[in-house]
Amino acid sequence: MAKPIEIESAEQFSSVLKESRIVVADFYANWCGPCKQIAPFYEQLSNSVSKPKAVTFVKINTESQRDLAAEFAVQSLPTFILFRDGSVVEKVKGADPQGLRSLIEMLRNDTEPSGAGSSSSGSGGLAWRGADLPRGYTDISDVVDVRGLELLNADTNEFSVRTLFNKSKPSALSKGPETSGEKDWVESDTDEQLLLFTPFNSAVKLHTIQLTSLPPAESTEDDDDDDEETPMRPSTIKLFTNRAHNLGFDEAEDIEATQTIEIGEEDWNSNGTANLPLRFVRFQNISSLVIFVVDGDGDGDKVRLDRVRFIGESGEKREMGKLEKIGDEAGE
Repeated sequence: MAKPIEIESAEQFSSVLKESRIVVADFYANWCGPCKQIAPFYEQLSNSVSKPKAVTFVKINTESQRDLAAEFAVQSLPTFILFRDGSVVEKVKGADPQGLRSLIEMLRNDTEPSGAGSSSSGSGGLAWRGADLPRGYTDISDVVDVRGLELLNADTNEFSVRTLFNKSKPSALSKGPETSGEKDWVESDTDEQLLLFTPFNSAVKLHTIQLTSLPPAESTEDDDDDDEETPMRPSTIKLFTNRAHNLGFDEAEDIEATQTIEIGEEDWNSNGTANLPLRFVRFQNISSLVIFVVDGDGDGDKVRLDRVRFIGESGEKREMGKLEKIGDEAGE
């Protein structure tokens, strides 16, 4: 139980991130009325939730710590950021007590130790991710418009495209028995190619894509059943931005991609996840994204995907230096 720590330098903040598994940061300014309004509530949360070297609350004055505000893309005040193991997990913008309570509930659901680079949660908790977040960016997969998702060449009789954005840990990584008979991954159908059309509910800036692929161990020599062919991980993907609808396979082959990414065996971590950084300047105002899985990493006929996560920023871009007050009397 402790009051929030006032951060006086980037070095001090870096040290706090290393010493405490969970850090909640309040980015504020002395001139910000909404910041002052919610400060007592934030202090109450700190007093009730803080745990030494486990959960730490801090306050960061954006006027004296402009470099930190810029590093973590703080563009509105107040902004609350939840860090886990030094990486950004979630942001809440504005003097929003309910939003801050929700952030703390996420924290409560995530205080049990887990493997590096991953988190597991129940319904309403933090989404599982197979790799750490790039510093300063958050998981924005929640802004995917799941109603508009379309996946071409998937085995639609057994797989649902929405499972790619399931918040839960992939069943292939679970040590215990699966809780459901439903398969929580997708596979291609007639060949190794897939075309995933993903619309967003708001304009986003994409920094990184995390793909998780967990094909089972290769079949033994005694298993000659073609129906049990081991699927592959994606090897080459092409990305196309701001399309009104999905592409056809011939079209995706012929037109120039926004970015083409080759995924090597060394890119997949122990969680079966590849962290794929994007050419950020090309992904600044994105309303939709098409992911074209061109081929797999072997000689099979199927490619498997378990999870997709989008890392970046959502909402309108605001210039640094013109920080806005949120949650004032206007009801923002």
